[in-house]
Amino acid sequence: QVQLVESGGGTVQPGGSLTLSCTASGINFSEYVMGWYRQTPGEGREVVARIDGRGAAWYYVDSVKGRFTISRDNGKNTVSLQMNNLKPEDTAVYYCHGEHLHTYWGQGTQVTVSR
Repeated sequence: QVQLVESGGGTVQPGGSLTLSCTASGINFSEYVMGWYRQTPGEGREVVARIDGRGAAWYYVDSVKGRFTISRDNGKNTVSLQMNNLKPEDTAVYYCHGEHLHTYWGQGTQVTVSR
């Protein structure tokens, strides 16, 4: 079966950094556009970053440009999100996402930016 499993969430102070990782199984990983989305209570899920199958980033939401970097390792079936200079408004549950013929979601990992 298909699984996307996130790790790396946690609590950091404003200005801090975190790296999220997602490991995929059950799919031909290199065929999938991978992404990170985030959601806060009562709000819709927002795409944060997406990366094509070959590893070239092609989208970041404006609010994270210059702070976040998405990358993938097709040999390890992983996609990562390096988050720098975190702000309180980055607080959300972050979800790994994969899309090709079907769409798959991870369970989510909490990122909290707070003093």
